[in-house]
Amino acid sequence: MGVKILSDSACDLPEEIINEYNIDILPIIVIKDEKEYLDKVTIDPNKIYEDMLKGESYKTAQIPLYVFEDKFKEYSKSEDSIIYIAFSSGLSGTYQTSLVVRETVKEEYPDLDLEIVDSKSASMGFGLLVYKAAKMAKEGKTKDEILKMLDFYVDHIEHIFTVDDIEYLFRGGRVSRTQAFVGSLLNIKPILDVQEGKLVPIEKVRGRNKVFKTMLEIIDKRSENADLQHQIIGISHGGDIEAAMKIKAMIEEKFGCTDFVINIIGSAIGAHSGPGTLALFFLNENYDS
Repeated sequence: MGVKILSDSACDLPEEIINEYNIDILPIIVIKDEKEYLDKVTIDPNKIYEDMLKGESYKTAQIPLYVFEDKFKEYSKSEDSIIYIAFSSGLSGTYQTSLVVRETVKEEYPDLDLEIVDSKSASMGFGLLVYKAAKMAKEGKTKDEILKMLDFYVDHIEHIFTVDDIEYLFRGGRVSRTQAFVGSLLNIKPILDVQEGKLVPIEKVRGRNKVFKTMLEIIDKRSENADLQHQIIGISHGGDIEAAMKIKAMIEEKFGCTDFVINIIGSAIGAHSGPGTLALFFLNENYDS
């Protein structure tokens, strides 16, 4: 009997990590022209970004109730403890849906050992929680030890996002039409945070090169109580691996970091933030396990 980690595709972890640590991933639904796709299963994020550059639009939908029901019933037959780490409740209804389904399933299967954690995080920030939990599970850590770690990570994980075109944030309802128009006109690149599980603009920078410098300044300010050299730093990107590698090199030079997880942003965020999005993730305080 051990611990099994369940999550969803909004965690944006690379496939090799998912496979190595046997993480069970439920795909977010992606919608284009009323046709539904499964994130990273029947549609690739690169396809989405290519289409968005051509002016096409995508929407996303939360994981259906029946998918949770089938998965939870499957796990009811397992002797493992299950931890489902959910996409931020401030950005999706997935977390609330999973809570409702768990209670329904437990009426039929009262011995189901399932904990549900609101990551209050997105993309690789969410992914680092899942990654750490899966590593601990593979090492034989207990459910309580993993849940303790997750509580800390939820409170201390930092997200720093930027988007290449503010127009995508308007389409996603994050800025007004006037802000989007003025931002595009002046080449303004917003920098965003995740606060209380929601995306919040925190800086406005003119020009791409200034964005990189400002993002490093924010890391420096927010990592005063953390040893970044001994952390895993997450970097996710909207189809722009060159930008991801550039910011990686800058972080290496400035902070001495050597351990990175880099991956493309999936549909849950990418369909709203657009191609060219760049995001950084780290802990603002060391975790003392």
